[in-house]
Amino acid sequence: MKLAGAISLLPLTLLLIVLVACRGNMIDIKLTNSSSQPVSTIIVDYPSATFGKDRLAPGETFVSKVKITDTGAIKVQFTDAKGSLHTVTGPMLRPDEGDPVGINFDQNTATVSRGGLITQ
Repeated sequence: MKLAGAISLLPLTLLLIVLVACRGNMIDIKLTNSSSQPVSTIIVDYPSATFGKDRLAPGETFVSKVKITDTGAIKVQFTDAKGSLHTVTGPMLRPDEGDPVGINFDQNTATVSRGGLITQ
């Protein structure tokens, strides 16, 4: 009888292991506008996916939780208040690294930082 109870818990245990494993390797990508004017049409391209934000007001911060599944550089595009498009390539991201990414915008560029490495 005890063996049957243990066997019946096996699928539930396996499901919990899968759910915990799927939640692993999530990181925060934090966007901050440090300028006195808005930035817009923000596109963050990271290995195997992309997310965007329409507008970031002066002093505003936005955080997106993402899962890194491939290795590659993070790329950021945004439009300044005058309508000029800017593109920045940041550091390499890897699925096994859990450090958050910070992207700080001014009207001329975006500074991407992760684990002490800063790229403009």
